[in-house]
Amino acid sequence: MARIAHDPGLLQAALYGYQMEKEKIEAKIRDLQAQLKGKKASPSAAARSAKPGRRREMSDAARARIAAAQRKRWAEFHKKKAAAQGGD
Repeated sequence: MARIAHDPGLLQAALYGYQMEKEKIEAKIRDLQAQLKGKKASPSAAARSAKPGRRREMSDAARARIAAAQRKRWAEFHKKKAAAQGGD
């Protein structure tokens, strides 16, 4: 294999790329190890930034509490709006 003189900037970029790949692989290894132990692994910072659109699961009870609170806010809003229009 022939040796080619590489630009230090190119070597730095290659090193950075390999380090990023290493972090991704290590995160996947941690996830698999946690699954084998029966736990959910906490996502690393790299994994969180890689999947910004991922949503957390919410229980039915939590969803119902949020819906009830929103209905209460809307009822209050409409009540104030009707009072303001009725007082004209």
